[in-house]
Amino acid sequence: MDIQKSWKQIRIHFSKSFKSSLHVSIASVDAENNPTVTPIGTLFLNDDQTGFYFEKFPSKLPEHAKRNNNICILGVNSNRWLWIKSLYKVKFIEYPALKLYGTLGQRRKVTKKETSRLKRRMRSTKRLKGHQYLWGNMEFVREVHFTKVEKINLRKMTSNL
Repeated sequence: MDIQKSWKQIRIHFSKSFKSSLHVSIASVDAENNPTVTPIGTLFLNDDQTGFYFEKFPSKLPEHAKRNNNICILGVNSNRWLWIKSLYKVKFIEYPALKLYGTLGQRRKVTKKETSRLKRRMRSTKRLKGHQYLWGNMEFVREVHFTKVEKINLRKMTSNL
């Protein structure tokens, strides 16, 4: 799968993954070379094989980036009907999961456009008590640059994709 040619499809997949799972998982490596995974609910993909996430709660991921900024992001489309239909037909009609490989960039102040994207994504939770705690006062984002994509191989169930 070519990351540049498939970028629109990749963005659609990660949008569906967020809608069904409310997060993606970002894998990194700590100072002792141990793999670790951080759930991130605010990853956004741009038009040009880059993205960003809001960095309010992650503490280990920025620490790991100081030594090794390579990451892998797993986006799983957990939509129940996608999985039930695919299990029944023994065939997926769209990717159940994709992995994006890349590097963490700089931490910087959020822009108005990025804040607007976050508000649009989280508008359905606006009236809930935890909304302000989780998504209010988001001041910083971390840039992400992607270099490659890998589709999850479930052999015959994903061979047509």
